[in-house]
Amino acid sequence: MAITHEFKYFRPTNLAEIIELLHKYGDKAKLLAGGTDLTVNIKENIEQPEAVIDIKAVPELSILDNGKDGLFIGANVTFTDLLEAKAIQKDYLLLWEAARSVASVGIRNRATLIGNICSAVPSLDSAPALLCYDAVVHLQNYKGKREVPISEWFLGPRKTARKADELVLGVSLLKPRGKHTGCYLKLGRYNGEDLAQAGLALLASASDDYKAAWCAVGPVPKRSSKIEDLLHGKSITPELIRKAKALVADEISPITDLRASREYRLHLCEIMLERGLQVCQMRLQGKKIDTRNILGG
Repeated sequence: MAITHEFKYFRPTNLAEIIELLHKYGDKAKLLAGGTDLTVNIKENIEQPEAVIDIKAVPELSILDNGKDGLFIGANVTFTDLLEAKAIQKDYLLLWEAARSVASVGIRNRATLIGNICSAVPSLDSAPALLCYDAVVHLQNYKGKREVPISEWFLGPRKTARKADELVLGVSLLKPRGKHTGCYLKLGRYNGEDLAQAGLALLASASDDYKAAWCAVGPVPKRSSKIEDLLHGKSITPELIRKAKALVADEISPITDLRASREYRLHLCEIMLERGLQVCQMRLQGKKIDTRNILGG
């Protein structure tokens, strides 16, 4: 399908140029990084921007810095960049598994994590991991910089806390303290490029501290505070898992759509929680578990 309307194309080489263009065009501009959503939306006339600002030539936005206290992921960092960074797999296994589940190899080579959270679709795979790592979104406009906790970023389907004239510089994640592990489980209709019917991220520490977050089972990705409170400080047992599963219906609000029914999602989310907790326990014990087929059979 051809592009049927005209727009101005800009390729700035520094942050100041981007900020100036966003100040000038505001909500009439669209930022282009990976472009996996934007190019399709423009071709289908879902988006009709007056200006497209290509940010790929700005070096500061390609920073992937795994520091002593945390991780910073710039706006141009792709999912493939995350997957190829051995330190990410070691220190942020949950995020690495979420990145591996995104679409196809071709999409991961171009799609950026920041583009993923800016799309704000309820099924985005990166959000549960970022919620578990208490990520912070860093933004800048002509007035200055500000930070938004990821827990306050998603306002509704395809709606975020970003203002029209703001550039998302990147996200920062806190590095978990002590021995820890995690997993990301994605329920899909088939292996391959499919949106999540449900997604669950779990972060577990050897001191029995747990974080859990969902996607695709509500209008926005969210943490599960009731499940986290129940699990906190307790060793995982079959009885504790049973109690945690009983809370799932209180924590999520799935709908029936083309990909799955509400009842199916509720039932499978209980199974996902059980198997996810089991995976975390086995990983804390040093066992190597591949989660890609953990929901099969």
